[in-house]
Amino acid sequence: MVRPRPDTPDERYNPSAFHGEAVAFGVTAFREGHDRIGVHLRLTSPSGDESLHRLEPAGDGFDRWWTDVVLLEEGIWRFHFEAFADDFASWHHAAHVKVLAGVDVPLMLEMGALLCERGADERGRPAAERRLLTEMADQFRSDAVSDPLSLIDDPRLEAAFTARPLQSLVTIGRDRELLVERERAGVGAWYEFFPRSEGAKLRKDGTVKSGTFRTASKRLPAVARMGFDVVYLPPIHPIGQQNRKGPNNTLTPGPGDPGSPWAIGAAEGGHDAVHPDLGTLADFRAFVRAAAAEGLEVALDLALQASPDHPWVTSHPEWFTTLPDGSIAYAENPPKKYQDIYPINFDNDPEGIRAEVLRIVRHWIAQGVRIFRVDNPHTKPLQFWEWLIRTVNAEHPEVVFLAEAFTRPAPLQGLAMAGFQQSYTYFTWRNTKEELEEFLSSLAHETADFLRPNLFVNTPDILTEYLQYGGHAAYVIRAAIAATAAPVYGVYAGYELFENVARPGSEENIDNEKYEYKFRDWDAIDASGSSLAPFLTRLNEIRREHPALRQLRNLTVHWSDDDAILVYSKHLDAALSPSGEPDTILVVVNVDPHSVRETTVHLDTRVWGVEPGEQFGVTDLITGAQWTWADHNYVRLDAFREPVHILRIEAQR
Repeated sequence: MVRPRPDTPDERYNPSAFHGEAVAFGVTAFREGHDRIGVHLRLTSPSGDESLHRLEPAGDGFDRWWTDVVLLEEGIWRFHFEAFADDFASWHHAAHVKVLAGVDVPLMLEMGALLCERGADERGRPAAERRLLTEMADQFRSDAVSDPLSLIDDPRLEAAFTARPLQSLVTIGRDRELLVERERAGVGAWYEFFPRSEGAKLRKDGTVKSGTFRTASKRLPAVARMGFDVVYLPPIHPIGQQNRKGPNNTLTPGPGDPGSPWAIGAAEGGHDAVHPDLGTLADFRAFVRAAAAEGLEVALDLALQASPDHPWVTSHPEWFTTLPDGSIAYAENPPKKYQDIYPINFDNDPEGIRAEVLRIVRHWIAQGVRIFRVDNPHTKPLQFWEWLIRTVNAEHPEVVFLAEAFTRPAPLQGLAMAGFQQSYTYFTWRNTKEELEEFLSSLAHETADFLRPNLFVNTPDILTEYLQYGGHAAYVIRAAIAATAAPVYGVYAGYELFENVARPGSEENIDNEKYEYKFRDWDAIDASGSSLAPFLTRLNEIRREHPALRQLRNLTVHWSDDDAILVYSKHLDAALSPSGEPDTILVVVNVDPHSVRETTVHLDTRVWGVEPGEQFGVTDLITGAQWTWADHNYVRLDAFREPVHILRIEAQR
């Protein structure tokens, strides 16, 4: 047995899953000759309960065997595979062929009788089944057998030996481990906003009175009504004065400009303090409680860097990089420059830095935070994150870390294996049908054992050309794909307002909220009917109503004749669904926001148990329209009116 799944590219790390996830267990298994084999998965839960699951052959000629199991207990699961010669299956195949050919019929019947007697002697079988096998052995030896095939193909016989196969030559694979974490580690809709903008007011002198945790709390009910699960806050700490950035990332701030929240640290404190304009620690705890009352969790930014005014700069200058001219190196990501930020040098005093960061994380956990969005983790040592996450999760297994790592595949995947429960991805830059097919398939089938994507559609730093020039249609298309293709996705405030004007020469919004307050009259906007909020609300309703959308590994790409029509389904078998009913969602989307497309889509309907050519009903969960479809269907998607179908498959087996 080789190539077991779930697995990771590096055997030092365990694969992972989340509570309620349908995990695909697979292995390559074969034996010499033509005799049949079977494969079992033996699972041991964290509490010690053991279960046995029969794998099915993939039927692709590559000797792969698979089964899906929903895991409903958090902690470390142990599993191994057991391959065996399936003596009944080997006999049944040979007997069926030979009896049809009239060869060795008495011998095949006697061999069947011996197998039945062997099964009847197994004490682990139910008494009724043992009696049945004894009776079947007598029938195989009866002189009155007129139809041998009816005995050989008796469904009761096959059912008995499928549930409890006759095994020989058993091979047992090595024990493996799988970490199952809480559901929010793998499922959720995120909403990002800046607390200082929520409730901010323009004074008569032209300066701005900052919003506070108390005024920001007033935004929480609307976020909850849209169906989001997590509200993510950029850094809430004091902001440095030295090299403070002004509007649009300029180096000429005015006296009232608030600066970038990521330039952490000032005379008022560092990473363990809150900006005095926002309130106090008590006010922050009240914000966390207000969010919880709305069914929301708070995710806090963890940005391991410092402004030139951070207390660390004087108390621990060795934590930074000193250049030959005596200055401290500021952060750069060419062509971007961050003169208001000093990156930490983890090669200097690594033990001291570890102790301080662990203290900070424990501090915010004590304030009620259970989710951290980590800024630029790929610029810090992988071993550091492995240590920090392992240490924190040993004390608080419910804590979730999201890696904001827009980087190369190897470090991105390395961070996920090292323990990050979620990861930003390249989703914002995958926009064509071909790009999305490859990208989404990879997330669902190549890296799902260890990497959970969080498909943010935009961030304060990312306003892609697709959104800049795609109009309202682009915003609808990207949200629909993000919300249906993966169980975790997110939006940054302003997305529902179609804020798409970029700072010239950049992928950032003009008048970026990172550097200034943003004034949005949410009530007036909602009353005008010009907001995307109702569409986001409907997407989140669909996600909650359909368990297939709360899974990662169940995505199947289908086909269309048009190079802009993306088609994929998310299917969950009845045996794996919480409701006991099958659930299938089919998404057909025009990824060209500038056109009307007419084409034929081609579906592999066997994914949800419908044979090719059979008809089935579909309901569009956005418009309510209903159609009768089959495996080949005409579609027309007008990017300006209706760029996407999110279809519920009605007739399933």
